[in-house]
Amino acid sequence: MGCWFSKKSKRKSPEKEPTPKTVEDKANSSNANNIDLCSNTTEDPPKQYSWDKREKVDPKDFMLTGLKDATVGRLPGKLNGQQFVIQDCDNCKIFVLDHSATITIDDCTNCCIVMGPVKGSVFFRDCKDIKCVVACQQFRTRDCQKMEVFLCCATQPIIEASTGMKFGCFQYYYPELAFHFKDAGLSIFNNNWSNVHDFTPVSGETNWSLLPEDTVVLDHVPAPDLESEFKSVRISAEASRSIVPMTKGGRRKESDESCLFVFFSGDYTTANARKLIDEASGKGFVLIQTKEVSMRPEDVSRVFQNDAEGLLEWITNGPVTALELNGDGVVEACKSMASDMFSGTKVFVSDNRNTSSRDVDNFFNFADMQMGL
Repeated sequence: MGCWFSKKSKRKSPEKEPTPKTVEDKANSSNANNIDLCSNTTEDPPKQYSWDKREKVDPKDFMLTGLKDATVGRLPGKLNGQQFVIQDCDNCKIFVLDHSATITIDDCTNCCIVMGPVKGSVFFRDCKDIKCVVACQQFRTRDCQKMEVFLCCATQPIIEASTGMKFGCFQYYYPELAFHFKDAGLSIFNNNWSNVHDFTPVSGETNWSLLPEDTVVLDHVPAPDLESEFKSVRISAEASRSIVPMTKGGRRKESDESCLFVFFSGDYTTANARKLIDEASGKGFVLIQTKEVSMRPEDVSRVFQNDAEGLLEWITNGPVTALELNGDGVVEACKSMASDMFSGTKVFVSDNRNTSSRDVDNFFNFADMQMGL
C-alpha cells in the first residue's frame, strides 16, 4: 500500500499510440477555433472617441459664394453657432437669421445683408456698396467703400483703410432673435455702435459718420421677398419692437440734464429696463446709452460714492444694468417713475440735477474701463 510521499515507480508504462483523427474531429476542432476567434472579436470592439460621434459637417452648408441677383441665407436653427463665410456675391439679399461663431464677408458688391447675433467677430474685407444689420462681439472692416451699418457691437467698432462708412443703431426683430442673443453671449444693453475707431485716419478727411436719427432701416435693408424661403419669418425693424434699445449714442444731446438709472440683477431686470425705456420715451425723454456690467465692492464705492453702503449687498446677485436718460426735468421724472413703477425693486436713481452728470460720468467711465473701451 502506498502513501502520499511514496516515490513513483520506475517502471515504464507501455506507450500508447496516438489515435488518428477523423475528418469529423478535424472539422469540429476547426469550428471551435473559429468560434474562439469570433468570440474574442466580439468582446473587444474598436474604441470610439468623442469626435467619432460628431455629426459630419459639410462646409458648403456654412458658406455663400459666387452668387448674383439672389435672395439667399440661412433660416433660424440652421447654423447653431457655427462659423459662416460670405464671398464674391453681387447684388444679393442675404439673411443669416441664426446665431453663429464668426462671419467673414469678402469681395461682395451691392448687397443687403442681415446677420443674427455673432459670438465673435464680423469682418468685412474688400467690399463695396453694402447695407447691413449686424449684432456681434467685434466689428471690423478693411479696404471697404460705402457701407451703411445698423450695428450692435459689444466692443469698439474698427474700420481700416475704409471710406464712406455710415453707422446707425441696430433696430431689428424676428421671433427667435432674443434667444439668439443669449446663445451668442451678447447683452442687448452693451452697444457701442457709435464709438467707431478709425485705424487709418486721413488728415482733413472723415472716413465715417452717423446716419440721421430718423433713418428707416427697411428703406436701406429691405425685408425678404414674398416669394423667398424667408417669407414665413416675421421680421420688423420698428424701434419699438427692436430687441436692442434704440440709443442716441455719440450724437449731440438735446439737454444739459441727464439722469443715471441703475437696475440691480434680478429675475425681471431686462423687462423692467425695457418698461422704463418705454415709459421715459413716452414722456419725451431720450435714451443716450446703456451698459450691463459686473461690479466689485471697491467699484461700488468709487462709482456711487456716498450711496455705496446701501448697495454693496445687491451687486452679489449678478451684473447691473444702467441707463442714461436725457431731457429737461428727467431727474425728477425718473425718481417719480422709480417710486411708482419699481417700488419693490432695488434701483439707483440720481438724486438731483446738480450731481446727476457726475453720476453718469462715474458709472459709464467705469463701465468703459471694464469693457476695455
